[in-house]
Amino acid sequence: MCADTTTHPRTLLDFAGASLKPGRLREAALVLIDYQLEYTVGALALPDAAAALEEAGRLLEAGRAHGATIFHIVHHGRPGGRLFDPEGPYAAVADPVRPKDGEAVIFKPLPNAFEKTGLHQQIELAGRKELIIAGFMTHMCVSATARAALDLGYRSTVVGRACATRDLPDPLGGVVSADALHRASLAGLGDRFAIIAPDTAALLKED
Repeated sequence: MCADTTTHPRTLLDFAGASLKPGRLREAALVLIDYQLEYTVGALALPDAAAALEEAGRLLEAGRAHGATIFHIVHHGRPGGRLFDPEGPYAAVADPVRPKDGEAVIFKPLPNAFEKTGLHQQIELAGRKELIIAGFMTHMCVSATARAALDLGYRSTVVGRACATRDLPDPLGGVVSADALHRASLAGLGDRFAIIAPDTAALLKED
């Protein structure tokens, strides 16, 4: 008897028979996107930034302990501009995910962390084909990077609780809440572009 896909929806990854297990930290490049003060105390402060940063701290600690190759992605806007001014106070990376000496820091000008950066080349040099991605904002730079990663041949895992976003105006009327947008963004990625791990603990079960 066939399953009712109306009441039991399936992802395209599931239809294809792909493995739905999260990536392993010891085999992956850990890509941490835009954990910057602009999203905590700046003009784009996110309602769930504190909780996401706490989870990101756990993720980074686990990545370091398990031998992941770590990349910190930092967004830079136009000098003197309203958002992500590289010369202003809000471009800095927030605690507890500040880079340590020896960890790669890559500056990007666009939502996709691969575009106009050396990220792809550096991951290739590290010999990693698995990505574990987390950061701000779920619907924007996390989504753009995970989608581009598929085109470049990577298998990606996105850590949901280490991501966050903000309310947006609904073009059909009203407001799309940050939580609804976050969940919908993860669902869209999980259909084809990435495995969605709820948290760091889910990754550690695989390592």
